[in-house]
Amino acid sequence: MLCGAGVLRSAAREIGKLGKFSTVQVLSSPKVWRAVGKIATRGLPRNERKNVHLFDDAEAKKNMRTVESLCRMLSRAGADRKSLIVAVGGGVVGDVAGYVAASYLRGVALVHVPTTLVAQVDSSIGGKTGVNLPEGKNLVGAFYPPRLVLVDLDLLRTLPERQFRSGLAEVIKYGAIADAELFSYLEQNMGKVLRRDRAALAYLIARCVQIKGNVVSRDERESGWREILNFGHTFGHALESVTRYRRYQHGEAVGWGMIAAAMLGQQMEVADKGDVMRLTKLIHRAIELPSWLRVSAEKLIKAMRSDKKTQARQLRFVLSRRIGEAHTSDAVPIEAVETVLNFFLRGAPGGSGNLHG
Repeated sequence: MLCGAGVLRSAAREIGKLGKFSTVQVLSSPKVWRAVGKIATRGLPRNERKNVHLFDDAEAKKNMRTVESLCRMLSRAGADRKSLIVAVGGGVVGDVAGYVAASYLRGVALVHVPTTLVAQVDSSIGGKTGVNLPEGKNLVGAFYPPRLVLVDLDLLRTLPERQFRSGLAEVIKYGAIADAELFSYLEQNMGKVLRRDRAALAYLIARCVQIKGNVVSRDERESGWREILNFGHTFGHALESVTRYRRYQHGEAVGWGMIAAAMLGQQMEVADKGDVMRLTKLIHRAIELPSWLRVSAEKLIKAMRSDKKTQARQLRFVLSRRIGEAHTSDAVPIEAVETVLNFFLRGAPGGSGNLHG
């Protein structure tokens, strides 16, 4: 993995170090390609620049139909087992392109060029790929690590404000589950972060990548410890699913999900009330969250039962005892989950961090 400002200027050289490929096939989206296509293609051999395949990167299009369409594009373009797929885009592009790379001809080489904050700190790292089903998020996928990840900080300059702020949810998550110092840095420097200060972003991205790398190296196939990376995602994925991925950006849903998970920990008397309030305050500073969904607790819990962590229909949640620590628990009474969901449903827009009045 290479990370820094202007990294894409050396893309051709770095890809060349991976070996010789019969073709290079780029997968991206129209809006991403308009913003960074010229920069991205500078790193490709001139005769490969025609092999660019664009698809809609809306979360609602992250499905098997899109996978089939892209595989057919690759076939018509002459991609073979010696081809290289370069995924240029955010989390959806990376997840879909990664699954395509894992599936097409039973696996071809993959390089990630993440263009969003969430992709640079989280989704492009660790080898998880996947697409959604109507029944839930990321239910079909594969563990398929890329050969190379090129993280260029300059790409974040073109990112729309809402998308940038949404991506901060994953940054906050790393502090909440694994690094109290990172969390404190965010509290003290959020102004710089929101201004996209290059030094602040360089520090945050490098630290998040390091944390994820450490977690993944201990549990590559998410059989246990790696589940802490899903802090807030059980609630968040349910919010995305029941709204058919049209109301919330991923980070916005995860932001609400982390607040809900923190409050669940407080309800279970395993989380410190002060830390719950710190987390809630930081999320609201960083992200302009759309209002909580007006939907019954029963409907959201039904959606949660499709979560990947669920075992024998038993809901499992990542809880944080204190800032910088997390664990997975399957000993969560459904009544406690209902209490948290009903708290939001009653209209607590900011989430006071106090379920008991």
